[in-house]
Amino acid sequence: MKNMLSAIENDSLTDFLAFGDPAFRSGMTQQIFDSVRQSLAPRLKQGYTAKYFGNLNQQGFMVYLWKLEFNDKTDDVLATLSLKDGKVSGFWLR
Repeated sequence: MKNMLSAIENDSLTDFLAFGDPAFRSGMTQQIFDSVRQSLAPRLKQGYTAKYFGNLNQQGFMVYLWKLEFNDKTDDVLATLSLKDGKVSGFWLR
């Protein structure tokens, strides 16, 4: 999760996709990545704290949950990372 947030902060789609499975890599376009980066990178650069909530076993995936609290003191974000066979199959920021 921290590697993926760092990739967003540093504008690196390559790093963002590095641990993804084939479906994750093919589904993430530069346009989607840029949209996420534009809204989140400035907040990440100001600083944040990630609080681990735990994990869930869902439909063969291990799903990890974090709360991201930003130093700008505005809205928090729920980060969800899904893994299967050691590869990222999903990453959502809500």
